[in-house]
Amino acid sequence: MKRIITAISMIIALALPGLAAASSWTIDQDHSNVGFKVKHLMVSNVKGEFRNFNGTLEIDDKDVTKSKVSVNIETPSITTGVTKRDDHLKSPDFFDVAKYPAMTFVSKKVKKAGNNKLKVYGDLTLHGITREVVLDVEGPSKAYKDPWGNTKRGATATTKVNRKDFGLTWNKAIESGGVMVGEEVTITLEVELLQKK
Repeated sequence: MKRIITAISMIIALALPGLAAASSWTIDQDHSNVGFKVKHLMVSNVKGEFRNFNGTLEIDDKDVTKSKVSVNIETPSITTGVTKRDDHLKSPDFFDVAKYPAMTFVSKKVKKAGNNKLKVYGDLTLHGITREVVLDVEGPSKAYKDPWGNTKRGATATTKVNRKDFGLTWNKAIESGGVMVGEEVTITLEVELLQKK
């Protein structure tokens, strides 16, 4: 009996380091940003952001490829600094926020892509359509304590999508050739993470 108890104790001891390697985090919205940019009139980039979002991460420092991330972004919180343009983006011509009030990203696979760089594959659901996208991630950074005793980390993630793939097809031709709004959209997430206690 004593041998059995000893064996069980050893198994638990060996398992604990693996369990301790995984930690849970949330996105600190007050110190994070979800932004985007898209070509306007084929000559310049218009930038905007989503003000309301949340997300959770399970980070496995022992094997980062086992980490997981889930993000929810509220589409009615879109802003570009121009009310008329924001109203148009919220309308059925674009995000149709009354019908589709959120977009989500849920990771499926994580791969290492260099020193402190990752590729995170996952499903982006937008405008009622789900497509796989790849986030190029820098981080997560090392953990630090803030002045109030909270543990924080940071990361930056970027991806490019074709808005037509998600049913956002509105556009207008311009006299000089081309279109009013570009199809390719660059999305950037600058996130500060707060460890769950």
